[in-house]
Amino acid sequence: MTRVLVTGGNGYLATRLIADLLLSGTEVRTTLRAPASEAGLREALHRAGADDEGLEIVFASLTEDDGWASAAAGVDGVYHLASPMIQSTVPDEVVVPARDGALRLLRAARDAGVPRVVLTSSFAAIGYSPKPVRDYTEDDWTDPETPGLGAYPLSKAVAERAAWDFIETEGGDTELVVINPTWIAGPTLTVDARSSLQVFTGMLSGAMTQVPRQRFGIADVRDVAELHVAAMNTPEAAGKRYLALADGPTITFLGAAQVLRERLGAFAEQVPTEELPGEEPSALVIHNDRAKRELGFRPRPVEETIVETAESVRDLGLV
Repeated sequence: MTRVLVTGGNGYLATRLIADLLLSGTEVRTTLRAPASEAGLREALHRAGADDEGLEIVFASLTEDDGWASAAAGVDGVYHLASPMIQSTVPDEVVVPARDGALRLLRAARDAGVPRVVLTSSFAAIGYSPKPVRDYTEDDWTDPETPGLGAYPLSKAVAERAAWDFIETEGGDTELVVINPTWIAGPTLTVDARSSLQVFTGMLSGAMTQVPRQRFGIADVRDVAELHVAAMNTPEAAGKRYLALADGPTITFLGAAQVLRERLGAFAEQVPTEELPGEEPSALVIHNDRAKRELGFRPRPVEETIVETAESVRDLGLV
């Protein structure tokens, strides 16, 4: 591929993916919501050693039609990473832009004759509905009707369903592949600490004195970026979704804190040693076999990801 579109270019995962693509010689067009984000994006790419001369920036919003047709025109593939980062307990404030934004992108890609779209979904679209045994593969789906389902997992489930429905009924010749990462960590190229990075800065700074009782999988941001490229370039991936996470057992926040204390010494002396009150999280198994078998996914060890995330936020002065 000579030119691709990456949506939401200033994000944690997107900056890593764009850097990898540029370093491989691929020209990248990316969408941002506002010009104010451009300088931060270019600085992030420079941290990865990427030359941003092959980068084209356009402006488009998930909530508006303007810009999407021109963004998708003349590209060989699309990586749809853009997703609403809204802290809200009102479901529609998160669900509507996630769903409608995905559909805007897919319509533009179809109309432009783009052969394939790789969409970033989440484990939240797979494993947030109760099961007698918490053992998950790509065949599982989060039920939007699950009682108490939060706005974020609801948005991921609804948006991914809408994308698959669109491809089936209106997608034309455009193929869809979906990547479903678990909790993403790993070295950051941006200085905007959001999502998982906020957990690391909170633990390392001492601001977080107790951690939630939760068990989850960790996906290294570098591995997830590489998996997106493999999904784009593997013909047999069309029409499939792929879970992305490290090998081995899932982990708890307290377990991650213990890794930091053991590996980073004095720098991690403030990480929490206690969990919030509540029930012990039940066993959780998440399978990455399909990604390994079909896309050559070879994830980094989870301890490496945890340590290098902490070193990254330290080196960037975020702690």
